[in-house]
Amino acid sequence: MPPALFTPFTLRNLVLTNRIVVSPMCQYSAADGMATEWHHVHLGQFALGGAGLVWIEATGVEPRGRITPACLGLWSDAHAKALEPVVAFFRRQGSARLGIQLAHAGRKASTDVPWRGGKPLVEGAWETVSASAVPFDEGWPAPRAMDAGDMKAVRDAFAAAAHRAVAAGLEAIEVHSAHGYLLHQFLSPLSNTRLDAYGGSLANRMRFPLEVFEAVRAAAQGIPVGVRVSATDWADGGWTLDDTVAFARELKVRGCDFVDVSSGGTAPRAKIPAGPGFQVPLAASVRADAVVPVIAVGLITDPVQAEDIVASGMADLVALGRAFLDDPHWPLHAARVLGAEGSWPKQYLRATK
Repeated sequence: MPPALFTPFTLRNLVLTNRIVVSPMCQYSAADGMATEWHHVHLGQFALGGAGLVWIEATGVEPRGRITPACLGLWSDAHAKALEPVVAFFRRQGSARLGIQLAHAGRKASTDVPWRGGKPLVEGAWETVSASAVPFDEGWPAPRAMDAGDMKAVRDAFAAAAHRAVAAGLEAIEVHSAHGYLLHQFLSPLSNTRLDAYGGSLANRMRFPLEVFEAVRAAAQGIPVGVRVSATDWADGGWTLDDTVAFARELKVRGCDFVDVSSGGTAPRAKIPAGPGFQVPLAASVRADAVVPVIAVGLITDPVQAEDIVASGMADLVALGRAFLDDPHWPLHAARVLGAEGSWPKQYLRATK
């Protein structure tokens, strides 16, 4: 029997050759939201590296939803067309399937790129929106609390982006509801202080993220759609693992195919116990209690570690980020370690001798 990490897995109608996923990783290298040559090369290398599924980075569904001015977008047909060379390359090369993470940064939008500090923009800044007019941190501008018109515009933008993703040939969609971005801002009581039907109780705070998911699920037709969540805010009075399980159950009823379990992002000074695999127990709890396929993430770097996560049933898939930046062929090298058959491109077969 092959190692569990190298067995196929099916998400709805999409068959993955193995359980290894390339996490969506922001590159801050787009031009007016358009993919550039950087994205062609950055993503293309993962088509050759032997992963089962590759996510395109967090992609803004509208201009004000970008984290930075250099973030990728999918708010027009032109943006979809700019991704066509990447999609075509994946179709021709390797065995990895290509999906996209759709996102809106909410109050954490309008910032500079990380290598210039990542602080709120002064020059070129735009108005941010959120569940409530609560700034992310000291020194950050207060966002405008979204009204019914804003929420409809964002729902429609997510649905339109999902439709474009399908038309462009992308094979899966992940709705970003983690890391303190807009949908997470509605979920967490630390950022949602609304007094209407979208605030207060857990059911009310889940309402808008669930509406967005439903809009994406309908627009995505038959392809898999999942959600990235922060399982806990790691902060008193914040979003909890129990809340996440309840959210995952509601998503499952609405046709969610998987939950990608991360954590944190809403409280700027949260005490996060980061370490190898530190979020895997969160994923295992969601998998067991919500009975939904999960992706485990968070400092997973070693092939034996990844194999144990899948083989023990803690998660169905494992997603790596920094490990892939360090080694785009991580799955091929993991296959050697675990005694599995790697999906080497024929042009690279001489490296296996």
